[in-house]
Amino acid sequence: MKNLKPLLIALTLGTATLTTQAAEPSTIQAPKQVSGYYHHQIGNTQITALLDGTNYLSPAMFKGLSDTEKTEILKKYYADQAKGIQTSVNAFLIKTGNQLLMVDSGAASCFGAHLGSIYNNLKASGYKPEQVNEIFLTHLHPDHVCGISNNGAANYPNATLHIAKTEYDYWLNPNTVKKLPKDKQAGFLGTVEKIKAALAPYEKAQKVKVFSDKSLAFGGIEFKPSFGHTSGHYSFKLKADGQEAVFIGDIVHSHTLQFDRPETAIEFDVDPKAAVQTRLKHFAEYAKEGQLIAAPHLPFPGLGHIYSKDGKSYQWIPVYFKD
Repeated sequence: MKNLKPLLIALTLGTATLTTQAAEPSTIQAPKQVSGYYHHQIGNTQITALLDGTNYLSPAMFKGLSDTEKTEILKKYYADQAKGIQTSVNAFLIKTGNQLLMVDSGAASCFGAHLGSIYNNLKASGYKPEQVNEIFLTHLHPDHVCGISNNGAANYPNATLHIAKTEYDYWLNPNTVKKLPKDKQAGFLGTVEKIKAALAPYEKAQKVKVFSDKSLAFGGIEFKPSFGHTSGHYSFKLKADGQEAVFIGDIVHSHTLQFDRPETAIEFDVDPKAAVQTRLKHFAEYAKEGQLIAAPHLPFPGLGHIYSKDGKSYQWIPVYFKD
């Protein structure tokens, strides 16, 4: 018995050591970001912003500013410049009565794994893809149109697409590429293939409506010409309960550079001069009239207002979060 006492003490100490070791906290894994959707109410109409992902653009894509000017503007806004100029890719739902409308659709897999979340974020927001009745495409760049389809099947099987005739013809007329410089033709044709693949199931189902400049309304939606970024680029104005929201499309890509210096074009503009003129005209209008703005490439949720103190430079004022 005398020999058992030291053994019991040793076992007790050993157990205490193991208990202490087991109680030490393990490494806490950081969770992923929450689903990218935001509901915003205008009277009885709900606008839901959907995030497709975050993209980074080379500063060299923005034209007309020196590197020093770009750096100073970005520094002022505390914009992280390590990866490039950050932009969101957003799309929007409009719930009005028994209609669920959509403006743009994101990039799906057309630009890599960092984009393509809109379809899942739409479902996370409480809606179902088959509830979408109409889809309005501001233009046919892949980061706006690729999200309507997946591997030849329509993501929104009950929806009809609305596309401006000028835009539709520019990309899908086989004669367009012949008018482009030789060094631009391969890139253009690559974009066309993505557009055709996205549209295919809707074309087959005869659910593509091409509107002209003479048919500039659909219910509470007005089609608003905003040419320059592409030849048939349109914005869409929604009137609801005495208020207005404008889904501006790609008249702007940066909440920093192109607000401080709105005369700054971007490499993606088909007609840079016209794109700048459109931005200057529309910024002045929206700053004066104070409409809610919904923008695909401003920081998520891309909803806010445009302010100007002097009519020369502008400021993006995002909406305030509401529960």
